Amino acid sequence: MVTRRTTIFGGAALALAATGQAQAQTFPDRPVRLVVGYPPGGNVDFTARLLQPAMSQALGQPVVVENRAGAGGIVGTDAVAKARPDGHTMLITGTAPVSIFPVAMERLPYDPLRDFAPIGMAYRVPIVLMVAKDITARSLAEFVAAAKSTPGGFSAGTAGTGSGAHLAIELFNAGTGAGLVHVPYRGTGPALNDLIAGNIPVMFDQLSSALQLHADGRARILGIASAERSPLLPDVQTLREAGLVQAELSTTLGLLAPAGTPAPVVEKLRAALAAALADATVRDRLTSLGAMIPPAANITPAYYGQVIRDELDIYREAVRLGNVKLE
Repeated sequence: MVTRRTTIFGGAALALAATGQAQAQTFPDRPVRLVVGYPPGGNVDFTARLLQPAMSQALGQPVVVENRAGAGGIVGTDAVAKARPDGHTMLITGTAPVSIFPVAMERLPYDPLRDFAPIGMAYRVPIVLMVAKDITARSLAEFVAAAKSTPGGFSAGTAGTGSGAHLAIELFNAGTGAGLVHVPYRGTGPALNDLIAGNIPVMFDQLSSALQLHADGRARILGIASAERSPLLPDVQTLREAGLVQAELSTTLGLLAPAGTPAPVVEKLRAALAAALADATVRDRLTSLGAMIPPAANITPAYYGQVIRDELDIYREAVRLGNVKLE
Protein backbone atom coordinates (compact mmCIF):
# COMPACT_ATOMS: atom_id res chain seq x y z
CA MET A 1 0.00 0.00 0.00
CA VAL A 2 1.42 3.36 -1.02
CA THR A 3 0.87 6.00 1.64
CA ARG A 4 1.53 9.71 1.70
CA ARG A 5 4.41 9.01 4.14
CA THR A 6 5.94 6.51 1.71
CA THR A 7 5.62 8.98 -1.13
CA ILE A 8 7.28 11.76 0.87
CA PHE A 9 10.23 9.61 1.95
CA GLY A 10 10.57 8.10 -1.50
CA GLY A 11 10.59 11.54 -3.02
CA ALA A 12 13.22 12.70 -0.53
CA ALA A 13 15.46 9.74 -1.37
CA LEU A 14 15.15 10.46 -5.08
CA ALA A 15 15.94 14.13 -4.45
CA LEU A 16 19.07 13.21 -2.49
CA ALA A 17 20.19 10.82 -5.21
CA ALA A 18 19.62 13.49 -7.84
CA THR A 19 21.59 16.00 -5.77
CA GLY A 20 24.47 13.52 -5.45
CA GLN A 21 24.47 12.93 -9.21
CA ALA A 22 24.47 16.66 -9.87
CA GLN A 23 27.39 17.20 -7.48
CA ALA A 24 29.32 14.39 -9.13
CA GLN A 25 28.90 15.97 -12.56
CA THR A 26 30.63 19.18 -11.46
CA PHE A 27 33.04 17.59 -8.94
CA PRO A 28 35.75 18.59 -8.40
CA ASP A 29 35.39 22.29 -9.19
CA ARG A 30 38.43 23.35 -7.14
CA PRO A 31 41.57 21.77 -5.60
CA VAL A 32 41.05 18.71 -3.40
CA ARG A 33 42.75 18.57 0.00
CA LEU A 34 44.43 15.31 0.98
CA VAL A 35 44.96 15.58 4.74
CA VAL A 36 47.88 13.78 6.40
CA GLY A 37 47.63 13.55 10.18
CA TYR A 38 51.42 13.51 10.61
CA PRO A 39 54.40 15.80 9.94
CA PRO A 40 56.16 15.64 6.56
CA GLY A 41 58.56 12.76 6.04
CA GLY A 42 56.74 9.71 7.42
CA ASN A 43 55.30 6.83 5.41
CA VAL A 44 51.78 8.30 5.29
CA ASP A 45 53.10 11.64 4.03
CA PHE A 46 55.40 9.86 1.57
CA THR A 47 52.47 7.89 0.17
CA ALA A 48 50.27 10.97 -0.13
CA ARG A 49 52.92 12.77 -2.17
CA LEU A 50 53.54 9.68 -4.30
CA LEU A 51 49.83 9.39 -5.17
CA GLN A 52 49.33 13.14 -5.59
CA PRO A 53 50.37 13.64 -9.26
CA ALA A 54 48.39 10.74 -10.69
CA MET A 55 45.30 11.54 -8.61
CA SER A 56 45.48 15.18 -9.70
CA GLN A 57 45.58 14.10 -13.33
CA ALA A 58 42.65 11.72 -12.89
CA LEU A 59 40.50 14.33 -11.12
CA GLY A 60 41.39 17.23 -13.37
CA GLN A 61 42.11 19.43 -10.35
CA PRO A 62 45.18 19.76 -8.12
CA VAL A 63 45.34 17.41 -5.12
CA VAL A 64 46.98 19.41 -2.34
CA VAL A 65 48.67 17.50 0.48
CA GLU A 66 47.99 19.19 3.82
CA ASN A 67 49.83 18.09 6.97
CA ARG A 68 47.61 18.44 10.06
CA ALA A 69 49.84 16.78 12.65
CA GLY A 70 49.06 16.19 16.30
CA ALA A 71 48.13 13.51 18.86
CA GLY A 72 49.39 10.61 16.76
CA GLY A 73 47.16 11.44 13.81
CA ILE A 74 44.01 12.28 15.80
CA VAL A 75 44.03 16.02 14.99
CA GLY A 76 44.06 15.55 11.23
CA THR A 77 41.62 12.64 11.36
CA ASP A 78 39.13 14.64 13.40
CA ALA A 79 39.48 17.63 11.08
CA VAL A 80 38.39 15.50 8.12
CA ALA A 81 35.55 13.91 10.12
CA LYS A 82 34.14 17.41 10.65
CA ALA A 83 34.84 18.73 7.14
CA ARG A 84 32.13 19.52 4.62
CA PRO A 85 31.15 16.24 2.90
CA ASP A 86 31.49 17.44 -0.67
CA GLY A 87 34.55 15.41 -1.71
CA HIS A 88 36.99 18.31 -1.62
CA THR A 89 38.53 17.09 1.65
CA MET A 90 39.77 13.55 2.20
CA LEU A 91 42.08 11.78 4.62
CA ILE A 92 44.95 9.42 4.00
CA THR A 93 45.52 7.38 7.13
CA GLY A 94 47.39 4.47 8.58
CA THR A 95 46.08 1.85 10.99
CA ALA A 96 46.38 3.59 14.35
CA PRO A 97 43.83 6.46 14.06
CA VAL A 98 41.02 4.28 12.70
CA SER A 99 41.69 0.75 13.99
CA ILE A 100 43.79 0.97 17.18
CA PHE A 101 42.95 4.24 18.96
CA PRO A 102 39.17 3.54 18.85
CA VAL A 103 39.66 0.35 20.90
CA ALA A 104 42.61 1.45 23.07
CA MET A 105 41.45 4.93 24.13
CA GLU A 106 38.49 5.84 26.30
CA ARG A 107 37.76 9.09 24.49
CA LEU A 108 38.14 9.88 20.83
CA PRO A 109 36.50 12.84 19.06
CA TYR A 110 35.37 10.72 16.10
CA ASP A 111 34.04 7.25 15.34
CA PRO A 112 35.81 5.52 12.43
CA LEU A 113 32.68 3.73 11.24
CA ARG A 114 30.13 6.50 11.83
CA ASP A 115 32.05 9.60 10.77
CA PHE A 116 33.76 8.50 7.55
CA ALA A 117 32.93 7.22 4.09
CA PRO A 118 35.64 4.80 2.93
CA ILE A 119 37.13 5.54 -0.48
CA GLY A 120 39.58 2.68 -0.87
CA MET A 121 42.59 0.90 0.58
CA ALA A 122 45.94 1.77 -0.99
CA TYR A 123 48.08 -1.02 0.45
CA ARG A 124 49.20 -3.05 3.44
CA VAL A 125 52.74 -3.25 4.82
CA PRO A 126 52.92 -6.44 6.90
CA ILE A 127 54.41 -6.60 10.39
CA VAL A 128 57.38 -8.94 10.67
CA LEU A 129 59.13 -10.81 13.46
CA MET A 130 62.84 -10.01 13.27
CA VAL A 131 65.69 -11.41 15.39
CA ALA A 132 69.22 -10.28 16.16
CA LYS A 133 71.94 -11.95 14.12
CA ASP A 134 73.25 -13.97 17.09
CA ILE A 135 69.91 -15.74 17.61
CA THR A 136 70.43 -19.27 16.35
CA ALA A 137 66.80 -20.07 15.53
CA ARG A 138 66.26 -20.49 11.79
CA SER A 139 62.53 -21.13 11.78
CA LEU A 140 59.48 -19.92 13.65
CA ALA A 141 59.14 -23.28 15.39
CA GLU A 142 62.75 -23.12 16.61
CA PHE A 143 62.25 -19.53 17.74
CA VAL A 144 59.13 -20.32 19.79
CA ALA A 145 60.92 -23.28 21.41
CA ALA A 146 63.93 -21.11 22.27
CA ALA A 147 61.72 -18.36 23.70
CA LYS A 148 59.85 -20.82 25.89
CA SER A 149 63.08 -22.31 27.23
CA THR A 150 64.68 -18.93 28.04
CA PRO A 151 64.26 -17.93 31.72
CA GLY A 152 62.27 -14.71 31.84
CA GLY A 153 61.54 -14.91 28.12
CA PHE A 154 62.96 -12.97 25.18
CA SER A 155 62.69 -9.17 25.20
CA ALA A 156 60.89 -7.90 22.13
CA GLY A 157 61.21 -4.27 21.06
CA THR A 158 58.66 -2.14 19.23
CA ALA A 159 58.22 1.51 18.28
CA GLY A 160 56.01 2.06 21.32
CA THR A 161 53.12 1.01 23.52
CA GLY A 162 49.89 0.56 21.61
CA SER A 163 51.61 0.36 18.22
CA GLY A 164 50.54 -2.29 15.75
CA ALA A 165 53.79 -4.11 16.46
CA HIS A 166 53.07 -4.13 20.20
CA LEU A 167 49.62 -5.58 19.64
CA ALA A 168 51.16 -8.16 17.31
CA ILE A 169 53.32 -9.32 20.24
CA GLU A 170 50.22 -9.76 22.40
CA LEU A 171 48.56 -11.89 19.73
CA PHE A 172 51.77 -13.83 19.10
CA ASN A 173 52.12 -14.64 22.80
CA ALA A 174 48.47 -15.72 23.00
CA GLY A 175 48.87 -18.00 19.98
CA THR A 176 52.20 -19.56 20.92
CA GLY A 177 52.80 -19.20 24.65
CA ALA A 178 56.22 -17.76 23.75
CA GLY A 179 56.12 -15.30 26.65
CA LEU A 180 57.86 -12.46 24.81
CA VAL A 181 58.41 -9.44 27.06
CA HIS A 182 57.42 -6.20 25.37
CA VAL A 183 60.01 -3.41 25.45
CA PRO A 184 58.52 -0.16 24.11
CA TYR A 185 60.85 2.42 22.55
CA ARG A 186 60.22 5.99 21.51
CA GLY A 187 60.15 5.25 17.82
CA THR A 188 61.44 2.65 15.42
CA GLY A 189 65.00 3.98 15.12
CA PRO A 190 66.14 3.42 18.74
CA ALA A 191 64.63 -0.08 18.76
CA LEU A 192 66.37 -1.01 15.51
CA ASN A 193 69.69 0.27 16.87
CA ASP A 194 69.37 -1.91 19.97
CA LEU A 195 68.44 -4.93 17.84
CA ILE A 196 71.50 -4.45 15.63
CA ALA A 197 73.72 -4.01 18.70
CA GLY A 198 72.33 -7.19 20.25
CA ASN A 199 70.82 -5.36 23.24
CA ILE A 200 67.43 -6.90 22.47
CA PRO A 201 67.03 -10.27 20.73
CA VAL A 202 63.70 -9.67 19.00
CA MET A 203 61.79 -6.87 17.32
CA PHE A 204 58.38 -6.62 15.69
CA ASP A 205 58.24 -3.94 13.00
CA GLN A 206 56.98 -3.05 9.54
CA LEU A 207 58.47 -4.98 6.63
CA SER A 208 59.57 -1.71 5.00
CA SER A 209 61.86 -0.87 7.95
CA ALA A 210 63.19 -4.41 8.28
CA LEU A 211 64.00 -5.24 4.65
CA GLN A 212 67.43 -3.63 4.42
CA LEU A 213 68.60 -5.04 7.75
CA HIS A 214 67.62 -8.51 6.58
CA ALA A 215 69.26 -8.00 3.19
CA ASP A 216 72.64 -6.97 4.60
CA GLY A 217 72.67 -9.49 7.44
CA ARG A 218 72.43 -7.09 10.38
CA ALA A 219 69.24 -8.86 11.51
CA ARG A 220 67.04 -11.68 10.24
CA ILE A 221 63.33 -11.80 9.45
CA LEU A 222 61.85 -15.09 10.68
CA GLY A 223 58.15 -14.53 10.06
CA ILE A 224 55.69 -12.22 8.39
CA ALA A 225 52.13 -11.48 9.56
CA SER A 226 50.50 -11.36 6.13
CA ALA A 227 47.94 -13.64 4.49
CA GLU A 228 50.53 -14.75 1.92
CA ARG A 229 54.31 -14.74 1.69
CA SER A 230 55.89 -11.52 0.46
CA PRO A 231 57.31 -11.66 -3.07
CA LEU A 232 60.36 -9.91 -1.61
CA LEU A 233 60.88 -12.72 0.93
CA PRO A 234 59.58 -15.90 -0.69
CA ASP A 235 61.47 -18.15 1.76
CA VAL A 236 60.05 -16.50 4.90
CA GLN A 237 57.02 -18.20 6.44
CA THR A 238 53.87 -16.33 7.35
CA LEU A 239 52.69 -16.56 10.96
CA ARG A 240 49.41 -17.93 9.63
CA GLU A 241 51.16 -20.58 7.56
CA ALA A 242 53.11 -21.68 10.65
CA GLY A 243 49.84 -21.96 12.59
CA LEU A 244 50.89 -19.31 15.11
CA VAL A 245 48.74 -16.22 14.45
CA GLN A 246 45.76 -16.31 12.08
CA ALA A 247 45.15 -12.58 11.85
CA GLU A 248 46.68 -10.44 9.13
CA LEU A 249 48.67 -7.77 10.99
CA SER A 250 49.90 -4.78 9.06
CA THR A 251 50.10 -1.07 8.66
CA THR A 252 47.16 -0.41 6.35
CA LEU A 253 46.93 2.81 4.38
CA GLY A 254 43.72 4.03 2.82
CA LEU A 255 41.62 7.06 1.91
CA LEU A 256 38.51 8.27 3.74
CA ALA A 257 36.03 11.06 3.10
CA PRO A 258 33.67 12.66 5.63
CA ALA A 259 30.46 10.70 6.21
CA GLY A 260 27.67 11.95 3.99
CA THR A 261 29.86 12.48 0.95
CA PRO A 262 27.63 11.54 -2.02
CA ALA A 263 28.34 8.07 -3.40
CA PRO A 264 28.97 9.35 -6.97
CA VAL A 265 31.61 11.74 -5.59
CA VAL A 266 33.22 8.95 -3.56
CA GLU A 267 33.31 6.89 -6.75
CA LYS A 268 35.25 9.64 -8.55
CA LEU A 269 37.78 9.71 -5.70
CA ARG A 270 38.00 5.92 -5.71
CA ALA A 271 38.64 5.87 -9.45
CA ALA A 272 41.42 8.45 -9.02
CA LEU A 273 43.04 6.33 -6.30
CA ALA A 274 42.80 3.22 -8.47
CA ALA A 275 44.35 5.10 -11.40
CA ALA A 276 47.25 6.25 -9.20
CA LEU A 277 47.86 2.73 -7.91
CA ALA A 278 47.84 1.41 -11.48
CA ASP A 279 50.67 3.79 -12.41
CA ALA A 280 53.83 1.74 -12.92
CA THR A 281 56.10 4.24 -11.16
CA VAL A 282 53.83 4.35 -8.12
CA ARG A 283 53.47 0.56 -7.97
CA ASP A 284 57.19 -0.09 -8.34
CA ARG A 285 58.07 2.39 -5.61
CA LEU A 286 55.53 0.99 -3.15
CA THR A 287 56.20 -2.70 -3.79
CA SER A 288 59.95 -2.17 -3.45
CA LEU A 289 59.24 -1.05 0.13
CA GLY A 290 57.24 -4.17 0.94
CA ALA A 291 53.76 -2.75 0.30
CA MET A 292 51.08 -5.19 -0.81
CA ILE A 293 48.70 -3.37 -3.17
CA PRO A 294 45.24 -4.95 -3.45
CA PRO A 295 43.91 -6.12 -6.82
CA ALA A 296 42.01 -3.42 -8.71
CA ALA A 297 38.71 -5.18 -7.91
CA ASN A 298 39.38 -4.66 -4.20
CA ILE A 299 40.13 -0.95 -4.37
CA THR A 300 36.58 -0.15 -3.31
CA PRO A 301 34.77 1.54 -0.41
CA ALA A 302 33.17 -1.76 0.62
CA TYR A 303 36.47 -3.63 0.77
CA TYR A 304 38.28 -0.93 2.75
CA GLY A 305 35.31 -0.56 5.09
CA GLN A 306 35.45 -4.29 5.82
CA VAL A 307 39.21 -4.11 6.42
CA ILE A 308 38.65 -1.41 9.05
CA ARG A 309 35.92 -3.45 10.75
CA ASP A 310 38.11 -6.57 10.75
CA GLU A 311 41.05 -4.64 12.19
CA LEU A 312 38.90 -3.16 14.93
CA ASP A 313 37.94 -6.70 15.99
CA ILE A 314 41.55 -7.94 15.85
CA TYR A 315 43.02 -5.06 17.80
CA ARG A 316 40.17 -5.02 20.32
CA GLU A 317 41.20 -8.56 21.27
CA ALA A 318 44.90 -7.64 21.34
CA VAL A 319 44.16 -4.66 23.60
CA ARG A 320 42.24 -6.94 25.94
CA LEU A 321 45.06 -9.49 26.03
CA GLY A 322 47.68 -6.87 26.82
CA ASN A 323 45.45 -4.68 29.00
CA VAL A 324 46.58 -1.79 26.82
CA LYS A 325 45.26 1.68 27.66
CA LEU A 326 46.33 4.76 25.74
CA GLU A 327 45.82 8.32 26.95
